[in-house]
Amino acid sequence: MNWINGENVSIVLFFVGVYGLIARRNIIKSIIGFSIMQTAVILYFLSAGFVPGSVPPIGDLTGLVAADPLPQALMITDIVIGVGVTATTLTMFIHHYHRYGTTNWQKAMEKRVKE
Repeated sequence: MNWINGENVSIVLFFVGVYGLIARRNIIKSIIGFSIMQTAVILYFLSAGFVPGSVPPIGDLTGLVAADPLPQALMITDIVIGVGVTATTLTMFIHHYHRYGTTNWQKAMEKRVKE
């Protein structure tokens, strides 16, 4: 049995992203960890829907196994939403950095309490 496949790699990537969210206090590293988690979810769904030997569902498919286009369409939608979420978080980070002057979550909270 081959242990290096898309599903197992995506699970490892997801937990790398979780570690990046939990262990780091830097806002940029948290955003990167969230993006890694999103990429892992996309990889998981695409590899779970993969059927070896399948062909695109176009034209005459008698005797052939057609690939399911639904997971691919949903993951394209997820990629677009992820880009929007990442852009929004980076914009919020820029505003946060200009206001508090730090990229550290804990230092920003201390400055916020002092205001």
